[in-house]
Formats: sequence, structure tokens, C-alpha cells
Amino acid sequence: MATTTKSTTSDKSENGSRKKQSTDSSKQKATANAAKDLAELFEHGLKDIYWAEKALLKALPKMEKNATAEKLKKAISKHLLETENHVKRLEQCFESLELTPKAERCAAMAGLIEEGEQIIEDTEEGTVRDAGIIAAAQKIEHYEIATYGTLAAFAKVLKYNAVIQLLRETLEEEKKCDSDLTSLADTNLNAKAR
Repeated sequence: MATTTKSTTSDKSENGSRKKQSTDSSKQKATANAAKDLAELFEHGLKDIYWAEKALLKALPKMEKNATAEKLKKAISKHLLETENHVKRLEQCFESLELTPKAERCAAMAGLIEEGEQIIEDTEEGTVRDAGIIAAAQKIEHYEIATYGTLAAFAKVLKYNAVIQLLRETLEEEKKCDSDLTSLADTNLNAKAR
């Protein structure tokens, strides 16, 4: 856990009494292109998840290829088709807001995909690898659930009514995929990985 360092300095005020000023060294300055309002933060989030979904279009086939359980392969294949629709829905969101679809690198998704690839490299083919793939996939789903939920909430506040339903539709699919992965892990797949 990060710690913050506070320092205090004493300055004399106009009436001669000392007053303390606190500086917090953990505060960061915003970059020049930082979001200045909720609409800009929403747009940044949309670009971020657009990159993430497009990156998943490349990552999911690798996961499917390295899975051995037929049910897991089918679940990943199904979600790949859904992910193609997620990309299309995001493009509809951009269009509805009169924005050009643009992807901005999502550091979180890049890290989750890299972690999934590492799990594949660090496990033997079979049930242990399958368990690892499920774990990696669920981390990805949880990130997507958080992102789509947040974007839908922002869209509601911003009264972006045309995109709310699109975001919520994808959110429900992400939740269903996570639930399916949990059911798959809760069957006998993880027990076989012992």
C-alpha cells in the first residue's frame, strides 16, 4: 500500500500568528490533455474500452486454442462472437455522440491479457492450464463489468440516452459470461486440476 508524505511549513500570517500549510506529495498534476469534465472523462473511457475490446479479438482465439476442455473452448468461442458485437456497439456509441471511433491503449486490459498469456506459458497443457485460463478470463470480465457499469452511469448523468442501452446491453453480456465461467469452474474442472 502506498503511503503519502505530508509536510508542514510555518508561515507568519498578516497578524503575526503562525499558520500551518500542508502539502501532500502524493498529489499528481494533470497532464495537458486531462479530462476537464465528465463528458471528456466518458469519452476517454469509451476510447479505452474500445481498445480493450479490439485487443480481446486477438487474445480470445489464443485462449481458445490453448484450452483443452471442450466446454471452455465453446465458452471462449461464444464470447469472441459477443466481443465482435461489443466493438460494433461501441462504434454505434461513438456515432451517436458524433465522435470518430478511436481507440486509446488500455493499460489495464493490456496487463490482463499479458497475465493470461503468462498463465498459458507457465502451465502444462490440460486441466491446470484450463483453470488458469478461466481465472484470467474472469479477471478480464470483471474489468469489463466495472468499465461498462461506470460508462453507463456516466451516460445517465450526461443524458446520453442513445448510448445508455447499448452500454447496458454489453454489460449484461459481460455479467452472463462471468457467470458462465464461474459455473464452468464450479463443475468438476477445478477439481480435476488438483
